Amino acid sequence: MRDLGNEAGRRPHIFSAEGEAALAQLLSQRALLAFDFDGTLAPIVAQPAQARLSQAVAARLAALTTRLPVAVISGRSLADLRQRLGFAPTYLVGNHGAEHADEPEVAQAWRAALDPLRAHLQGRQERLLAVGVGIEDKGLSLALHHRLAASEGAALAAIEEALQGRPPGIDVFAGKRVVNVVASGCPDKADAMFALVARTGAETALFAGDDVNDEPVFERAPAHWLTLRVGRDAASRARFYLDSPTEMAMLLERLRQRLERQPR
Repeated sequence: MRDLGNEAGRRPHIFSAEGEAALAQLLSQRALLAFDFDGTLAPIVAQPAQARLSQAVAARLAALTTRLPVAVISGRSLADLRQRLGFAPTYLVGNHGAEHADEPEVAQAWRAALDPLRAHLQGRQERLLAVGVGIEDKGLSLALHHRLAASEGAALAAIEEALQGRPPGIDVFAGKRVVNVVASGCPDKADAMFALVARTGAETALFAGDDVNDEPVFERAPAHWLTLRVGRDAASRARFYLDSPTEMAMLLERLRQRLERQPR
């Protein structure tokens, strides 16, 4: 039997007694439910184009939207993300927190800010491709994927070399077998969460994520928010953890059942 206590450093599993109490406290108030996509709602796959929500997860999320606002906040672009969900969230935010469907002018400005980097990388793509690094242009961010590279060390060295001498005003952060690039000052997932909490009038929030770009939410979340890291990482600032995305359907079902027991 799995120990549901403090396995990930001092962080308890969400299905521990402490986690169940936190879920009850969360749903005693008007809550926003927000989730990352890859590695959280859906398992990470070798080919990102193949990622989809399972029917079990999509159905439970759809049920939750009838009771509370539900957001998906992903590193993917909105156009890419929409086709992978199988349900209609209340809010959808792409590009690590920077892309909102109702803010096209803002998105265009952040997209244009990356044009100098696009030009910088133009002559470096052949070298990157040779070591298995693919460049994905998501509009408001660039992703240098090395998941399929034969040598991770060679891929990372090539990425570092390609980004040397890059134009100013560019931020770089790593992820799971990917290096992400955004314009400096671009909103992150924490910015997106605070904006959605204000927009919905939520009294509290749940946010679940699994990667480096989710940590700003964990670090900046008020103490009464429920933050959840998918996967065991002792360095994470999240309050609770799940072992893997395979446990997500169970968590969503517990949320749904708790809400069903409450008066509408």
